[in-house]
Amino acid sequence: MTAQMEILCIGNELLIGKTLNTNAHWLAKRTTILGITVKRITVISDDTKEIARALQETLQRKPRFIITTGGLGPTFDDKTLEGIAKGLNRKLEVNPKALKMVKEKYETYLKQGKIGKIELTPARVKMATLPKNTEPLHNPVGTAPGMMTDFKGTLIAALPGVPPEMEAIFDESLVPILKREAGKQAFFESSIYADRIMESNLAPLIDQAMRDNPHVYIKSHVYVKTDPQTEGGKPHIELHFSTTAENRKTAEKRLNKTTAQLSELVQKNGGKTRAVEKAGKQE
Repeated sequence: MTAQMEILCIGNELLIGKTLNTNAHWLAKRTTILGITVKRITVISDDTKEIARALQETLQRKPRFIITTGGLGPTFDDKTLEGIAKGLNRKLEVNPKALKMVKEKYETYLKQGKIGKIELTPARVKMATLPKNTEPLHNPVGTAPGMMTDFKGTLIAALPGVPPEMEAIFDESLVPILKREAGKQAFFESSIYADRIMESNLAPLIDQAMRDNPHVYIKSHVYVKTDPQTEGGKPHIELHFSTTAENRKTAEKRLNKTTAQLSELVQKNGGKTRAVEKAGKQE
């Protein structure tokens, strides 16, 4: 069984539709490719109690990993660290390592002429004020450090909401940990298109293929045809196959067998299929 992760995305801007939640999409895809199973993604407001409550509810399900995004900056509405502290029943304290990271960033900004002097204002110290017994994570791109801690076997990591910063910290600090946890397990996928068949007629065929191939998950996605080689304006269905396996050879064997079976079933029911993508992904 693969290790499980839940993602908590924090920010009022996500809930009111001001900002598209690209962080959730990026993290889910990147994490899945690494061989970790994302079980749930939750969006939470910039409210300390809401963050604490969501964290506690997530911990009750005992995932191996919890990643939060957003709310690590210097402004009044950056409440994530406070919420995590409350959720874990820990005190907030200035973390010396985190403070050093913040100070070094402002020293760099001074050398670059972005600021006139280095001053550790309360807002800047806030970015280095972490829940007790946590480890700051180096931010290669921005100012606010990330944060990581273990709570009863669940590794909790807090990342900034700015996508380049979130991605940089994830790649530098978390990818090595996730790879070790996943071991040899990795995610692989392939796709085919099915035409001249309705999705409702596809459903029992997909069920049969999944019963016969329990290690492969199949998902149908309906689009409108835009390919000039196909008839315009009619349903266009992508069948996406995915599996988690220890090596590419095993994955390809599973995917090829399942794809061939479902293609045959579609053709027997008056439809047709064509391969559009067959690429395993492993890191």
